[in-house]
Amino acid sequence: MSKEKVNIYEQVTPYDSDQESKKAQVTTMFDKIAPYYDFLNGLLTIGIDSIWRKKAIAQLQETKPRTVLDIATGTADMPLEIHKQLKPDSIIGLDISPKMIELAGKKIVKHKLTDTVSVEVGDSEALRFDDAAFDAVTVSFGVRNFGDLRKGLSEIYRVINPGGKLMVLEFSKPTLFPFKQLFNFYFKYILPFIGKFTSKDPKAYKYLYESVQVFPDYEDFAIILKEIGFNEVKFKPLTLGICTIYLASKH
Repeated sequence: MSKEKVNIYEQVTPYDSDQESKKAQVTTMFDKIAPYYDFLNGLLTIGIDSIWRKKAIAQLQETKPRTVLDIATGTADMPLEIHKQLKPDSIIGLDISPKMIELAGKKIVKHKLTDTVSVEVGDSEALRFDDAAFDAVTVSFGVRNFGDLRKGLSEIYRVINPGGKLMVLEFSKPTLFPFKQLFNFYFKYILPFIGKFTSKDPKAYKYLYESVQVFPDYEDFAIILKEIGFNEVKFKPLTLGICTIYLASKH
């Protein structure tokens, strides 16, 4: 995977501002849409997002991780599913958006999981954790928003135990005709229209479409993971390729 292609992906930002980095713009965007995030996820995916998360976490059942870091945790739906399926000793959810973490914390308290699950504001490209601190790291719909993709993935590699796993769930581009065309129409026109009136941020869901179009998916992303140092890289498209599960090991 060429660095030029990755650079194109990293240049797509929510607000087209020369004054702020992609990372800063993504933080602002998620702070803005945080109150509507859960509602819109369910509405815009017709509830399929919860099925995707269940299938993604199921990929880790065989390894039974005891310590898990969930990056781009949002409002903590992934940590809740991780706890339900895997029952690890500890789960840390990390997100760059303070507003998201505020809502995630309330959700963890509501589900009475504060003994096992904690959430915090943090940057995927500068993780505060020691080397080999986690048995597994998960990222759902988050790597697409990294300011520096290779730097973020390298940090993830650093904090995974030898023998540990990375699981990434991310949007991808369908390839099957005519589903590809129908999906692109929905993603480019319908989804931003709905998002404009429900999230109060018309740019957020326009960015969603644009960032998916340039993200290096399928084999391209698998190649990047291998370049970082991951082994046994596999990917599994879901729902005709709307999103894809990537699974990789650190030896």
